[in-house]
Amino acid sequence: MSSIYSLLNIGKIVAGAGSIEQITTIAADYEAKNVVIITDQGVWGSGLVDNPKALLEKAGVNVQVINDTPPEPTVDQVNAIFQAAREFECQMIIGIGGGSSMDTAKIVSLLLTNSVNLRELVKGKAQIKRRGVPTLMIPTTAGTGSEATPNAIVLVPEEELKVGIVSEKMVPDCVILDPNLTINLPQHITANTGMDALCHAIECYISKKANPFSDTFALKAITLISRSIRTAYHDGHNVAAREDMLLGAMFGGISIATSSTTAVHALSYPLGGKYHIPHGLSNAILLPDVMKFNLDVCEEKFKDIAVAMELEISGSTTRQAAEKMIDNLYSLIKDLNVTCDLRAKGINEAALDDLIEAASKVTRLLDNNPKVVTKEDMRAIYKKLL
Repeated sequence: MSSIYSLLNIGKIVAGAGSIEQITTIAADYEAKNVVIITDQGVWGSGLVDNPKALLEKAGVNVQVINDTPPEPTVDQVNAIFQAAREFECQMIIGIGGGSSMDTAKIVSLLLTNSVNLRELVKGKAQIKRRGVPTLMIPTTAGTGSEATPNAIVLVPEEELKVGIVSEKMVPDCVILDPNLTINLPQHITANTGMDALCHAIECYISKKANPFSDTFALKAITLISRSIRTAYHDGHNVAAREDMLLGAMFGGISIATSSTTAVHALSYPLGGKYHIPHGLSNAILLPDVMKFNLDVCEEKFKDIAVAMELEISGSTTRQAAEKMIDNLYSLIKDLNVTCDLRAKGINEAALDDLIEAASKVTRLLDNNPKVVTKEDMRAIYKKLL
């Protein structure tokens, strides 16, 4: 556990079925008259932006919708969205969608108030000195937890790598968690994003930076997600399950903000950066094998996770309970049909060297893993996925 730890708070969280109706109150709280909504083509095409946009416009707010956020936004693409928001004289940014839209919204918010070059920021050669314009995050998936984190991910194509920007000034001002916005999520997205959220919570609990704050939120996230992910997958219109998933994802995000993720995410980034495997999917397929790798140094914590998952472990030794937790992860990805044919993506043993080299650069997360991960360890983990 870290000797000094802190909790980064979101300014306001509004949750529950129908909570999207509070969007005008939040905009009024910040006296925002020019609002930019950042979303993607899928969310836009589903009509999920129509109601919040209409509510804002009815309240007299000028709204510009930028609806072409790609699944893996590059530096240049984020810069283009920033330029559009600046020309609109944006006073508030609303991210509606999954992690890509919310991450882009957070970055654009900072660029509007800080004289920094995004490319220099990604390289660690620039600093964020001021908070951005007010931000409101409205997740339409239950996964990334971006609505609660000081992190944002951007793709650097020339390096074939996703890079994380981290700044306390990026923690969103407001969040709306409305499960009604998630009931029509396709099964595969429910599964991938839900496993991403579970991954966040588990990694944060075993993180070297874990602390009483992150532990509290991580364990609660594990309980909520474990009890509801299968229901949300098989019965998407179950609002209670969808609400559990949204809360679990946000609690996982809060955990990230105070303790951070570990080797799963470090090994996942190159799969997305080079081969464009969706972030939640790459985390999901890596999670059981990385946890198995960590088993010998995490038995007690894995037992705690088994309890949080509400597994039957009475009479089990600590080791047995820990192994049951890992077995449950393998069962979960099977039950949710979470699969990825890496060879079909062009990944074979010859490609592993490049993956390992890219993953080894993510020292921020590798150093946070409870067990040292060598390049040979990475190779063994990646090979299991082939």
